[in-house]
Amino acid sequence: MAVTSGKRQEAPGARRSAIRRAGEQGLLCEEDVVALPMDVGYRGPTACAAAGITYRQLDYWARTQLVEPSVRPEEGAGGPSLYSFRDILILKVVKRLLDTGISLQQIRTAVGHLRFRSTVDLAQITLMSDGVSVYECTSPGEVVDLLQGGQGVFGIALGRVWRELEGSLNEVQGERLAEPLATDSHPADELERRRRERKTG
Repeated sequence: MAVTSGKRQEAPGARRSAIRRAGEQGLLCEEDVVALPMDVGYRGPTACAAAGITYRQLDYWARTQLVEPSVRPEEGAGGPSLYSFRDILILKVVKRLLDTGISLQQIRTAVGHLRFRSTVDLAQITLMSDGVSVYECTSPGEVVDLLQGGQGVFGIALGRVWRELEGSLNEVQGERLAEPLATDSHPADELERRRRERKTG
């Protein structure tokens, strides 16, 4: 998913056009966001509504480990499974990629890559696609290079998705775990630790 932007000798007008297109699509924004607590979660129906997916999709993606609930991974004595804000952000991105015709295999690759980014870093990423491959852009220049080179048919600025989710989840009461999870500066490490514990019993 790394962007390799080969600089081409093209007319200055082509670059201006690419910058204008990126601006119109809202792909150049770099959102300043605040990391949300990792011990607050949302039930499946709330995650579905916020991400714009069906419960069947949510269940299938969890069972196939595409996007799993990270606040409370399994239903049981502790209560229902709970999805974090980050989980729902990725669910919404998956839905948008699917809607544009990207294969589930490519989406799995993209999600696997995003899983190792810190939550705040996600807001600075724009995913671009040519309809086949997914590229990660971490600067406005990379977005423009892809658009100029014809590789960027469409894009998803994760910072904008973050703001949309904040708006839709603002009215919903999340559930906080009784004992907050110990988290470090890299939330993906905590998620990976919980997965290992679940697999080893």
